[in-house]
Amino acid sequence: MGTITEKRKYTYEDYLKTPDDKRYELIEGDLLMTPSPNARHQEILMNLSAKIHHYVLEKKLGKVFIAPLDVLLGDNVVQPDLLFIAQERISIIGEKNIQGAPDLVVEILSENTAYRDAIQKKKLYARSGVKECWLVAPEDRLVEVYTLKDKGEYQLLKTYAEENVIESQVVKGLKIELSKVFA
Repeated sequence: MGTITEKRKYTYEDYLKTPDDKRYELIEGDLLMTPSPNARHQEILMNLSAKIHHYVLEKKLGKVFIAPLDVLLGDNVVQPDLLFIAQERISIIGEKNIQGAPDLVVEILSENTAYRDAIQKKKLYARSGVKECWLVAPEDRLVEVYTLKDKGEYQLLKTYAEENVIESQVVKGLKIELSKVFA
């Protein structure tokens, strides 16, 4: 019978030693490399981030960031595709990272990261107190919007199709025509 060894759990200190030329996330002690997104992913991210960023700046509601930027959630380090932090909570913005739960995160699903984004990270976001989570499905041209029901649990608020106007519960007054995001 072979030797059974326990799987190593990585720490934030281990994470800090990862190479700068690769993207990693640290989820529940697992060090996970994130492949570079494809062009469609980046196009949707640019369209969405431009609209959210412009609105947030105009209304002076807070700060918007896009990946790669480390978000520290307890012992976990994630890099949401897009995140929003409300003005009254900008103190969680550190010099090198975000130290706590953003108010809104957006994950654009891809074949390589769909499970991690839609299952692992969504659960982590809910446990950490992220108030709203959008999962963007480029192939289906849909956006699922989840809102924090209780600490640690999301409920699906609504699934928006390409022909809909998406609204945020957290970024008050934000409305985006999804046809322009998926164009």
